Amino acid sequence: MPKQADIKQAHRLKFALVTETFKPEINGVAMTLGKIASHLSINQHQVQVIRPKQNHLDIPAETQNFKEYLVTGVPIPFYKHLKFGLPAKKRLVKLWADNTPDVVHIATEGPLGWSALQAAKKLNIPMTSSYHTNFHEYSKHYGASFLMQPIENYLRHFHNQTLATLAPTAKAVKALEARGYKNVSIMARGVDAGQFSPTNRSTALRQSWGASDEDLVIIHVGRLAKEKNISLVLETFTAIQQSQPSAKLVFVGDGPMLETLKQAQPQAIFCGNKQDKLLAEHYASADLFVFPSVTETFGNVVPEALASGLCVVAYDYAAAGNIIKHGINGLLAPLNQSKALIETALSASNNKSLRNKCREASVQSIANFRWESVIDDLENLLYTTTNNLKTSKPESFKPNAQNANTNLLHLINVALIHFRKCRRFRLKAITMALHKKCNLTKP
Repeated sequence: MPKQADIKQAHRLKFALVTETFKPEINGVAMTLGKIASHLSINQHQVQVIRPKQNHLDIPAETQNFKEYLVTGVPIPFYKHLKFGLPAKKRLVKLWADNTPDVVHIATEGPLGWSALQAAKKLNIPMTSSYHTNFHEYSKHYGASFLMQPIENYLRHFHNQTLATLAPTAKAVKALEARGYKNVSIMARGVDAGQFSPTNRSTALRQSWGASDEDLVIIHVGRLAKEKNISLVLETFTAIQQSQPSAKLVFVGDGPMLETLKQAQPQAIFCGNKQDKLLAEHYASADLFVFPSVTETFGNVVPEALASGLCVVAYDYAAAGNIIKHGINGLLAPLNQSKALIETALSASNNKSLRNKCREASVQSIANFRWESVIDDLENLLYTTTNNLKTSKPESFKPNAQNANTNLLHLINVALIHFRKCRRFRLKAITMALHKKCNLTKP
């Protein structure tokens, strides 16, 4: 029986990645998928990325072992600079019939992802998927808690039609299995230690923030949106200011809450989106990283902050709960207990020796979080899928288009009823409903 290494050496994969977010977009999912595509192509696999076209200047990239295909995109409500892909089943069937992938990996569950699911089924191509975003949790942050269960039902049905659903941690795998997801496996995350390091600390950057070497700088990196619980960062900073009046608050990132945050905390420093070396410098030039989000599946910013030598304060779940040992390489608060998180951040701000202890241990704590190891594990799973499972489909793989259409149509109709009360959202709700099989018309 041939060994896995022999199989990998003899056969390089044709890997199709379908996603509605990808670089140069700035978010954790786009970064993760970019790393996967880059490493697989470097390993001589043929990588094909299908994604929405973001603007008229967006040109599909093509290099050795890597090629992009762009589909029509529509702006996402609340995120006009981002787009989701419209249904493209016919195009995908033609594309994959002419050049059939060994495996299709679907990273997002929108209309484009659904089209890929149906196209791969039609052509009998093995599929995997990854669970990146708790969309059902987002709804309560936008006054639509009633959508949580319909969204959850749709996501579960979507992922259960693939041969494997990949989640970032063992806890995430168990949580998904408890919610009825099948065939769930781990796809861990890495951090680029060559990019993120305490050596990137910049005195000049701190001075531009008005911070001396002795002043405490609190930083938050990420999307400025309600689902990230950003208001708790402001509350935490206000509490810290009582004992540390010279403390500075720095936001790196952009999002729909930007103007609201500027008005609420005019003393804060808003740096916008940063990438590559500039992002690494912003991380390393701060002292305390406060991350109060309660909707993460992982949270790539946590290992990035740890690699940058920061003292991290976060809730005890997702990446933070998986990596941080409280009081050793960071500080944790019980999930959803905002007062506890504020008190934890206060203890760090008032105890320099505690901060320094955590900072000294933070870098070493993520030394084994290497993207190369992540890709090796992913390769093994993909080879297993294509070589062992191509002709055997799990029970959850059986087509059930009627139920899927019903679930999706129900979800869209509920959303439309909610949003039609406000004319400003009506067009967005209809746009969200553009799926071939729904036949939704103007109410």
